[in-house]
Amino acid sequence: MDVELRQLRCLVAIVDEGTFTDAAIALGVSQAAVSRTLAALERALGTRLLRRTSREVTPTGTGLRVVAHARRVLAEVDGLIREAVSGHAHLRIGYAWSALGRHTPAFQRRWAQAYPETELHLVRVNSATAGLTEGVCDLAVVRRPLDERRFDSAIVGLERRLCAVAADDPLARRRSVRLADLSGRTLLVDRRTGTTTAELWPPDSRPATEETHDVDDWLTVITAGRCVGMTAESTANQYPRPGIAYRPVRDAEPIAVRLAWWRDDPHPATQTAVELLTTLYRNG
Repeated sequence: MDVELRQLRCLVAIVDEGTFTDAAIALGVSQAAVSRTLAALERALGTRLLRRTSREVTPTGTGLRVVAHARRVLAEVDGLIREAVSGHAHLRIGYAWSALGRHTPAFQRRWAQAYPETELHLVRVNSATAGLTEGVCDLAVVRRPLDERRFDSAIVGLERRLCAVAADDPLARRRSVRLADLSGRTLLVDRRTGTTTAELWPPDSRPATEETHDVDDWLTVITAGRCVGMTAESTANQYPRPGIAYRPVRDAEPIAVRLAWWRDDPHPATQTAVELLTTLYRNG
């Protein structure tokens, strides 16, 4: 069964214009071409799509359903074409949990002021590549290295590691904590995108772990006091919650914030984004 886009466009034009003659004018073809194209579509689908009388053309029941699908298909194709032709007019930056923390608003504002011709979109995708592999972004903010065979990346800044505990937890009364303070607790981690693993602790004092795959679930469980978390500083800026206290882990290594992109298909604005983010992180 071969259905062509021109056949779908012809069907929609007939329904929208109301007659074969008007559809032909809208499509810029002859009326005979419209009739042949519709007939080919009906043969391919094996069903009648339109009722034709001397006065009007109306869809059959099947025709109504096919027209609805055809509109969606054509809209998707038109969007695909716009993306391919003018995709560089947009810059989509994916992130898994916390974007750029306190730098997020400044980055958005400065970008809009300096590069109004390239519209910026931040997209949250909770995957290991923050949307790169899924094709939903051009660049991704990640906090752990990606596969160097497929992706390039640049470190744009460093963030402190913070412990997240329930607001009534004894650790919440401290100004900072140490890794050893967490070794007897249950740590809630996201193995796909997170930066925290039990390997941060010595083998004989590693905390128990439970797994989550969503920041909202992570926050909810920690608020209840069942687990504690450790995360990048940006999470505290992005997700302040009355029931959670964030405290610096003073003996934990900082987290490198990377901007990543496909090695063989970098967006033209990649270097510009790297430079702006590096400046923001450098200036605090």
